[in-house]
Amino acid sequence: MSSKTERNDRKSGKKPVFGNRSSGPREKGQKPVAQGFSSREEPPRAPRSADRSKSDADNFLWGRHPVLAALANPARRGMGRLLATAERAAEIEQGQLAHGHKIEVVEVQALTRMLPAGAVHQGLAFKVQPLEGVSLEELAEPAQGVIVMLDQLTDPQNVGAIFRSALAFGARGIVVQDRHAPALAGALAKAAVGATERLPHARVTNLSRALERLADLGWRAVGLDGAGEQTLEEALDRQPTVLVMGSEGDGIRRLVAEHCDVLAKIPMPGGFESLNVSNAAAVALYEATRAQRG
Repeated sequence: MSSKTERNDRKSGKKPVFGNRSSGPREKGQKPVAQGFSSREEPPRAPRSADRSKSDADNFLWGRHPVLAALANPARRGMGRLLATAERAAEIEQGQLAHGHKIEVVEVQALTRMLPAGAVHQGLAFKVQPLEGVSLEELAEPAQGVIVMLDQLTDPQNVGAIFRSALAFGARGIVVQDRHAPALAGALAKAAVGATERLPHARVTNLSRALERLADLGWRAVGLDGAGEQTLEEALDRQPTVLVMGSEGDGIRRLVAEHCDVLAKIPMPGGFESLNVSNAAAVALYEATRAQRG
């Protein structure tokens, strides 16, 4: 039976408008239903400036150290768009630092407009595609040294600082979850000061399964947790070690923690409750590499 609204619409000559009848998630690979808009509705808007800035940040490196490290990375050969002020372009040419990349000379103001607000570019920017990373096995074999695993850390500054510390303390590389990790570009690359170009990383679908695979390859997982029963010094030894760092707010997730061999805490005799995750990672990396030498 027709509804009252439909009957009234037919009388007035209006065509009934039907919404999307699909309720529930689409199956993988299924195309979304095309939906138009009436004359009273606005067409889809362009992304907001904040969204565009994020997209730009995911495709740009900026600042002297990140850009020069990327230019020297063999994985970047033949790709990317190098932008520089006249002064920086002369420096790169004299030092033969372009490694085959063509330099586009631009004004400072033009370069600033291309990048997200507040980007300290130092007269250099490099538009790139994301680094693909390596396989977990490539990172983990042979089993020796230290690997860092990041459990859904999303703050680019923290992740960049951890890359920098991991490189400084000689870690083998970093493991991140593919869907919950920021792009290795933009503010993250700036904070890493070139470490993202020099330190291998592996992207995995599931961290718990990755820990199982690492265990099979001879690695021992130590998760950092303020409620851990052992101190970091007690938990570490000379075995190949995966240091598992939790997210800034929630720490290590339960299933990931259950796949760790031990949960350890950083003792804080000063009475402060916790450290920033990038600072905690630096302390853990120092202790882990010291234990490896011991």
